Amino acid sequence: MKQISANVTRGLCTKSQCVCTDNSGAKIVEIISVYKFKNRKTQFPSAGIGSLVNVVVKKGTPNMKKKIEKAVIVRVKKEYRRKNGKRICFEDNAVVLTDLKGFPKASEVKGCVAKEVGERYPKIAGLSSAVI
Repeated sequence: MKQISANVTRGLCTKSQCVCTDNSGAKIVEIISVYKFKNRKTQFPSAGIGSLVNVVVKKGTPNMKKKIEKAVIVRVKKEYRRKNGKRICFEDNAVVLTDLKGFPKASEVKGCVAKEVGERYPKIAGLSSAVI
């Protein structure tokens, strides 16, 4: 997994609900686990920008509801710091449904995507309307 150029604050933990910002049919998803997260006993797995997570679809089309999918976090409300000293935060928590390698399942990503996601997953950045 490629290293990203930011000190990412892990602002989302398990049971966090996020907006699915692609056209795959899911609307609201809930994080159930985080890939490649090493933790201590009784510590909840947490995720930040560019993390690959396991989600369950809570709201969406009838054939997508209650499905377990993989997703990449593209926006978070929690402020994080970039190497140049700027602090970045977004209006909502958003994910894009992907496969295990990070290729998006949908053909369009609504809204903007963080620059750190574009470094790690270039296909998602290519589908998005803006990279911030």
